[in-house]
Amino acid sequence: MAAPVRFLTARRSVVLNVNFTVLTFRSRKYSTLPRTDVQKEFSSKWVRQKFIDFFKEQHGHRYVPSSPVRPRGDPSLLFVNAGMNQFKPVLLGAADPRSEMASYRRVVNSQKCVRAGGKHNDLEDVGRDVYHHTFFEMLGNWSFGDYFKEEACSMAWRLLTEEYGIPPERLYVSYFGGDAACGLPADEETREIWRSLGVRGERLLPFGMSDNFWEMGDVGPCGPCTEIHYDHLGPREAPGLVNADSPDMVEIWNLVFMQYNREADGGLRVLPQQSVDTGMGLERLLTVLQGQRSNYNTDLFTPLLNAIHQCSGVQAYGGRTGEEDSGKVDMAYRVVADHVRTLSICIADGVYPGMTGAELVLRRILRRAVRYLTEVLKAPQGSLASLVPTVVHSLGDAYVELQEEQERIMDIINENEDHFLSALRQGRRVIDRTLGKMAAHETTFPAPVAWSLHRNLGFPLDLVHLMLEERGKGLDTHHLQQLEQQEKERAQSQAPLEGAVALLDVHSLCALQREGVPHTDDSPKYHYSLRHDGTYEFPPCRAEVLALYSVEGALLREAGEGRDCLVLLDRTCFYSQQGGQEHDQGYMTTDHLQGVLYPVSDVQLVGGYVLHRITATETLRPGDHVQLHIDQAQRLACMVKHTATHVLNFALRQLLGGGVAQRGSHVSAHRLRFDFSVKASLSVSELQQVESLVQQIIQEDVQVHTQEVPLALANQIPGLRTVDEVYPDPVRVVSVAVPVSELLEGGCNTHTSVELCCGTHLIRTGAIRDLVITSERQLVKGISRIVAVTGDDAREARETGNVLEQEVEALSARVAVATSPSLHEAQRLSKDVGQLTDALEGTPIPQWQKRVLQTRLKALQRSTNTSIRKLEIKEGALQAQKLHEKHGLQTLVVDTIDTDSISVVVKTVNRYSELSPGCMVLLLAHQRSSGRVLCACQVPKGGVVSASEWALSVCGRLGGNAGGSATVAKGVGSTRSTEDLSQTLTWAQHYAQRGEGP
Repeated sequence: MAAPVRFLTARRSVVLNVNFTVLTFRSRKYSTLPRTDVQKEFSSKWVRQKFIDFFKEQHGHRYVPSSPVRPRGDPSLLFVNAGMNQFKPVLLGAADPRSEMASYRRVVNSQKCVRAGGKHNDLEDVGRDVYHHTFFEMLGNWSFGDYFKEEACSMAWRLLTEEYGIPPERLYVSYFGGDAACGLPADEETREIWRSLGVRGERLLPFGMSDNFWEMGDVGPCGPCTEIHYDHLGPREAPGLVNADSPDMVEIWNLVFMQYNREADGGLRVLPQQSVDTGMGLERLLTVLQGQRSNYNTDLFTPLLNAIHQCSGVQAYGGRTGEEDSGKVDMAYRVVADHVRTLSICIADGVYPGMTGAELVLRRILRRAVRYLTEVLKAPQGSLASLVPTVVHSLGDAYVELQEEQERIMDIINENEDHFLSALRQGRRVIDRTLGKMAAHETTFPAPVAWSLHRNLGFPLDLVHLMLEERGKGLDTHHLQQLEQQEKERAQSQAPLEGAVALLDVHSLCALQREGVPHTDDSPKYHYSLRHDGTYEFPPCRAEVLALYSVEGALLREAGEGRDCLVLLDRTCFYSQQGGQEHDQGYMTTDHLQGVLYPVSDVQLVGGYVLHRITATETLRPGDHVQLHIDQAQRLACMVKHTATHVLNFALRQLLGGGVAQRGSHVSAHRLRFDFSVKASLSVSELQQVESLVQQIIQEDVQVHTQEVPLALANQIPGLRTVDEVYPDPVRVVSVAVPVSELLEGGCNTHTSVELCCGTHLIRTGAIRDLVITSERQLVKGISRIVAVTGDDAREARETGNVLEQEVEALSARVAVATSPSLHEAQRLSKDVGQLTDALEGTPIPQWQKRVLQTRLKALQRSTNTSIRKLEIKEGALQAQKLHEKHGLQTLVVDTIDTDSISVVVKTVNRYSELSPGCMVLLLAHQRSSGRVLCACQVPKGGVVSASEWALSVCGRLGGNAGGSATVAKGVGSTRSTEDLSQTLTWAQHYAQRGEGP
C-alpha cells in the first residue's frame, strides 16, 4: 500500500487556500484585477473547462474524470485530498499493466477534494475567514515519464498570462533553493526556465525544503516544486511578501517535479522515470479572475449565499469577519455554504454520515451546518436539504453524479437533520436529569456524561458548556480532554498502519521492466473444469522462479531454509487478492525436491507481477522450476461465495429497484459480505423475498458465463453492474444464465446478473446449494450491509433457527400458563427470556427469522417484567407495612429485610416513606450465600443528610459503591459476617443522627 500523502504546511500548500490573517475591509481599499467586459466571461464553468481544454486540445493531454472522494484502496486517507491521489499507482509503478491507467502519459482533470478530518483538517477554520473550505476542486495536469520541467512551466505560464489574461507583472515565482543537509543543490534548471519565459530575476525567489520540496509521504516519490504567486495589489515590487503569510500575495499554482524517491532509511534516490504533478485550486483562481478577495464572493458561492438568505430569518450576507461580524451571521453563511457543498459531493460518492472514519467526519459537518443554519441564521428545519438543488445547478455539469443522486442527497440530509434535532432534545433531557441528581453543593458536571452525549448522540460540547453556564455549573475539562485523547488513541489503534509500502517499490518494478521481465501470466487461475460427477478439477501449474525478494522488498540471490520471502514466477494458478476476493492458499514443490512443500500464505499483485509469500523449507533459487498446487477446498469455497454475491446483487436490484448500488463487498471461504445503498433496513418480508429469488437461481442450476471483452464494448451491455474500480482492458464479463456474446449483440431482453469481475466463479449456480442471510443492518443511514453463508453453513443456520424457534415456542407456553407466579418464578422466567435473547443475538440463523423471534422475545420480556414489577410493588408494600408496625412513629429507621432483589429494597423504602413521610429510612438485605449486601435509602427533601452520601458511606464501609440523588439512593456492598452487618447498621444510624460515622 502506498504511503499516505504528506503535504506542505497549510499556509503554503497548493491543496487549499492559504491561512492568511483576517482582512479589515473598512480600513483598507484593495485594487483587484480590473473589472472588464471580458471578465464577466470568467464563470466557474468556463474557467474549469478552459483549463481542461487547454491541456487536452492544445497539448495532447488525456482527460480523466475526477475519482470519488472516497479513496480507492487507500485506507490511510479518510478522503481524497489532492488531485494526485488516484494516480498513486502510476507514480509508484504499480498500475495494472492491462488497465487504461497504465497507458497514462499526459493527463488533465478537475479533482473533487475534501479536507476534513485526519492530518489535514480545515473543518473548524471554515467560516472564520473567507478562504478555508472542506470541499474544493483541484485543477491539475500530469506527466508520467513524458514532458518535464520546461514544458510544465511553459504551459502554466501561457495558460495564466495568455488564456486567462492575468498580467505578468502581478506574478512571482518561487523555486527550490537547495538543502545542504540533504545534499540537494538548488534547482537552477527551473530558475533558468522561468527566466527564459520572461520572469525577471527579482521575481524569482528560492526557498527551502518546507516551502518548495514536495513529498508524497514518509517514503515514495518526491521532488522540488515551483509555485506561482499572485499579488492582489500589483503591479509593484513586493518579493518580500512571497511565502510570508500576506493576504495580499497568494500562491495559485504548484508545479511538482517528481525526480527522487524517499527511501525507508530517509535517503533520496533518483527515480527511473520523472513525472510532473501540478495543482491549482479552482476557488482561489476564481477570486483572481473575477476580481474578488474572498472565495465566497465568486460565482461558486454567491448563488448559494442568496439561497441561504431566502430561507433564513436574518439580513443578507455581508462578507464580514472577526469582530465586525456581529452575532457570527456571516460566518454562519460561509459555514452552511461550504458544508452543503461537501455533503452533496460526499453523499453522491457514497460517503454517508455515520459513526466511524470519514462517515463520522461527515456527520460532524452536517450537524455543524444544521446548528449554524437553525440557531444563527434562524432558518426552519429542512432548509439545509433545500439548498442541494443550488449546489447541483452549480456543480452538476462537471460532476454528473450530483444530478443522478440529488433526491437521495436531500433525503439523507433531511433524515440526519431529524436525528440530530431529536438527539439535541434527548441530550438536553439527559443534562437536566443529571443536574437534578447532583447535590446542591456540587458544581462540576461529570465529564463522562458530557463525552457520552458528544460521542454517541453528536451533542456539541460547546452547547453542553453553554447549558451548564446558564445553570451555574462547570465541566471537568481536564477529564474531558483525557476521554477525548483516549478516543483518539483507540481510533488510531484500530486504523490501518500508515506508511505501509507496496511489496515492491518503484525501483524494483522499474528494474523488472528495464530487464524485460514479462508480467506474470496468471490466466491459469481460470483453468479449472466441472466434471460429470459435479466436482471441480483444479490442475496444478508448472512455473519458473524469476526472482526472490525479502519481505522488505530487497532482491535475494537465494532463499535459505526457514527464510520468509516473496517469489516471483513467470506464471501462476494462484488467485491474488483483488476485487474483494481473498487470495488463494496452497503450496509449491520443486522438480528436484518433489516431496518438500513450500506453503504459500499470501498472494499479491503489484504492477502486473504476482508475488507469492512462502517460508522456504529448503533453499530456493531463481531458475528453479516449481509445481503449484492451490488449496482446492478454499478456492471452491471462495468461488461459491463470489458467484453467490453476484446472484444476491441481482436479487436485491430485482426486488428493490435500480436505485440499489453496490458500495463494497468481501468474499472469503467462510462467508460473503455485501454493502449496498438503500433507504432503510430490509423488512422481514423483503429478506425472505431476496432469499427466495436467490434460491430460484440456485435451483435452476444455470450456467455462469465469462468472456474477456474490450472495456468500451463491455460498458455498452444493458444492465451491467460496475463499482468504482480501475478495470483492465480487455475486461472480464461475468454473466449468469445468458452468454456474454448474446448480451453484446443486444438482442437479449432477459434480466440477468452481469458484472465486470476479475474473480473466480462457479461454472454452474447449483454448487451454491443454499444461501442464508445471517445479518442485515444499516452501517449508516442509507447503506446496508448483508452477511450471508452458503452450502452446509446455510443448512446449519436454518436448522439452528428452527431449534431456537422451538425454544421460543416452549418459553412462550411457560409464560402463558404462569398466570399467578411468585416473584421468584417471574424472575426465573425473565432470566430465561434474557438468556434466550442473548443466545439468539450471537447465533447465525436466517436474519428474517431472527427478527421475528426477537420481536416475540421482546413481548415476552415486557410481559415478565410487568409481572415482576407488580410483584415487587406488592412485596415492597408488605415489607414496608411490617416495618412500619415494628418502628411506629420513629423519624429514623435503619433495619434489614429478607429479599434478593435490589428493586424490592428500593420499593420497600419508597413505600415506607409514603407511610411515614418525615422519616429517614435505610434498609439492607443480606444474601448469606454470596455475601452481597443490598442497600437503599430515602430521606425527606431539604434534610441535612444526603441520601446519595448516606448510601455511599454505608456501602463504602462494606467495600462497595452507591449512587443516586439527594433524596433517594441505592448501592451494593459485601460481607459474610453477621457481626459486621450489625455494626454497619449501628454505624448507619449514627451517621444519620450526626451526619457522619462514629
